[in-house]
Amino acid sequence: MDEERQKVWSENVRRRAAAVLVLAAVPFAAFYMMQFVFGGMPWQYSPAVAVGNALCIGAIYYPLCALTGRPVLSGLSVLALAGIWGAANYYIVQFRGNPILPWDLTALGTAAAVSGSYHFSLTWRMIFAVAVMGILIALAVRRKKRGGLRLRAAGRGAVLACGALCMGIVLGTSSLKNLGISADVWDQAKAYRENGILGAFLCNLEFLDVDIPEGYSAGRAEELLTQASASGGEEGEIWVSRTTGSVSQKTPHIIAIMNESWADFEEFGNLSLSAEVMEYIHSLDGIQGYAYTSVFGAGTSASEFEFLTGNTMAFLPPGSIPYQQYILQPTASMASVLKEYGYTCLAFHPGERSSWQRDQAYPLLGFDQFKCGEDMDVVAEESHGYINDQSDFNQLIWEFENREPGEKLFIFNVTIQSHGSYTDPDYPAQVQLTDEPGKYPMAEQYLTLVQETDQAFQTLIQYFEQQEEPVMIVMFGDHQPSLEQEFLDKAYGVAQEDMTMEEYMGKFRVPYLIWTNYEWEAETPELMSLNFLGEYVLECAGIDSGEYGDFLREFRQEIPALTFSGYFDAEGNAHSHLETNAFAEKIEEYQIVQYQEMFGTK
Repeated sequence: MDEERQKVWSENVRRRAAAVLVLAAVPFAAFYMMQFVFGGMPWQYSPAVAVGNALCIGAIYYPLCALTGRPVLSGLSVLALAGIWGAANYYIVQFRGNPILPWDLTALGTAAAVSGSYHFSLTWRMIFAVAVMGILIALAVRRKKRGGLRLRAAGRGAVLACGALCMGIVLGTSSLKNLGISADVWDQAKAYRENGILGAFLCNLEFLDVDIPEGYSAGRAEELLTQASASGGEEGEIWVSRTTGSVSQKTPHIIAIMNESWADFEEFGNLSLSAEVMEYIHSLDGIQGYAYTSVFGAGTSASEFEFLTGNTMAFLPPGSIPYQQYILQPTASMASVLKEYGYTCLAFHPGERSSWQRDQAYPLLGFDQFKCGEDMDVVAEESHGYINDQSDFNQLIWEFENREPGEKLFIFNVTIQSHGSYTDPDYPAQVQLTDEPGKYPMAEQYLTLVQETDQAFQTLIQYFEQQEEPVMIVMFGDHQPSLEQEFLDKAYGVAQEDMTMEEYMGKFRVPYLIWTNYEWEAETPELMSLNFLGEYVLECAGIDSGEYGDFLREFRQEIPALTFSGYFDAEGNAHSHLETNAFAEKIEEYQIVQYQEMFGTK
């Protein structure tokens, strides 16, 4: 009898020891699995980083164990989820440069809408992880036949307490920071690689709220607005028709086109292409230049937010989505300004209506109407899976032709033709690199799309050249595309890791042009960023954009380009936001005024 009791006791001890071992090992194994799939190796992480991320996983794993009473089954589930989360972040980094951030979870619908155009291929790391999971599942099944591990009521209570402890530790980011885990707002992918995906993800939660700027008060903001010197053209600036030579005091129709992923890689002077992809556009009269954006590879809505409002992403949390986080009540924009001048304001995007929650944001920005792809009045043809620019521009012509008599239009158009990815086998590339044809298929497909935009824009301009009423057309890029890194290094003329600050800012450089069907004169700014471009367009159209417009106009005399990634001074010198220099006070003033514009009355 004593021998039997000893065997039962030994078996219980063995089971408890096995359960403790599984419970302790799973959070660490899941962390290493996640990082391995993402691109890291186990020996790259310090014990503190491993412990911090294991605590994050424990906050999920232990409550799951308490719920099911099965530590092995729960462990396999957590390991699988860790691998999937690592793979998801890997793909997102490849497509847009940044991993998954907390506020991205509000844009799952947008991501799903465009995911079909991307092609996913498994890496050797993912295949290896799947093989490891297969082995672990086989071992678990074999072990279950011999009697699986189960937690009794006391054990469930203990692991639930462990989960609560883990949750309490990681809920505030200070504990993670004490373990050397932090987010890097300037290089999120690097932080995820070095500090762990979950740890860095949670550290980003502190950026969900916009901090009140130092020295902010409503009175100080009003004082800065009042002090700003007004500049720009007079209201109702005289224009001369190119077709009749007649003169009018009327302001023009304004068509602003934010062209998806529109970039000019030829301007860096390092590529030899089989055809000039922007030949017609470069031949046009008017203002042509380059502006700087706050995003690369993705983040379209951030660029339109900057253009329409004059606000900059530099003062908002990294990777945040203003349309979904901050545009929650009526907000001043180009549309609200132009409505005061009697314009009818229309937004048009030939994609999903709810992408980036535009259907909710546009009315709050002052637009009278929003049309999406399903609302188009013209035939919608596609190029590489998206409605092409020719169809998009045909809709703009339709809107002009079908306006009410005497109606003045402001149309803000976001195109979709050149959206990534650039791996459609049914869209053959017509443009190649003459020295290395076929080496960069994504880049060549993208360059072909840019050439298609050039041809479609020619049709648009030729139509409006014949119109009697004054029309101003603005087109600019929202960001550069995510292409083969080797191609980008070749186009820029420098490897990414060797870039100076000025060369790094080149990743955020996009073309813009302002064309009119009437004679006018204006100086082409040598430097510009999208948050100043909208105000500049109003200035060119003879529209007074109010005190905030005056402030922006005065600010860009000293700092003509300001983005999330950095800024340029009037001498053309590039600066990082991490610098301490004489421009800090000026930038702080802008931050105070922007905070007042966005949140001061909310």
